[in-house]
Amino acid sequence: MESRRVLVTGASRGIGEAIAKTFADDGFNVLGTCRNKKKSIPKESKTLNFEELDLSSSSSLDKFKKIVEDFKPEILVNNAGITRDNLFLRMTDEEWSSVIDTNLNGVFKVTKSVAKYMLKSRWGRIINMSSVSGIMGNAGQANYSASKAALEAFSKSLAKELGSRNITVNTIAPGYIQTDMTKDIDNTELIKRIPLGRVGDVSEIASLVKFLASESANYITGQTLVVDGGLFMR
Repeated sequence: MESRRVLVTGASRGIGEAIAKTFADDGFNVLGTCRNKKKSIPKESKTLNFEELDLSSSSSLDKFKKIVEDFKPEILVNNAGITRDNLFLRMTDEEWSSVIDTNLNGVFKVTKSVAKYMLKSRWGRIINMSSVSGIMGNAGQANYSASKAALEAFSKSLAKELGSRNITVNTIAPGYIQTDMTKDIDNTELIKRIPLGRVGDVSEIASLVKFLASESANYITGQTLVVDGGLFMR
């Protein structure tokens, strides 16, 4: 697989970190984003570097445009996202808006900055990270589920607009994946509902991202690939 320039948002931990490292280990030039470089981030190297980006901040996004202009990503993985869980009737306007601003509006702005370079080169891969919560819904996550469901529709529309320029746009919807954020949660009951009988590993998401970014996935676009061990079947 030809080495290309890859931008991964939210790459300092969890799924994003696994994606960034997978590409970097294979010699790709990877730029990962994080909200604060002073906090712990994966070790930087010749093939993996980090820049700060807050998807909910207009000023941060404006500064990041110059970084995108210099880097000119050929592969974009929109992974960064947040949760602000609460029951709907207790959910505040800020809890709703902050999730939508980051998970949806931020993706729109970053993708818009990157897509014009892909259009010029007539090649590109855009991979958006959704969630099974965006497909099946989840109590206490009306904001998060809404943002992820909208991301799927956004991806399909973009796939239709950019396909003629050899740019594919796909969505991955992970189920329950073992990360630092979920490792302390008792998942005994959840596992009983998963046909494969276990939670997923971040490497299983990263390997799918790499496939979708490859020439082997040239004819796949506008799709949502669910990786959940069979938890939700349409």
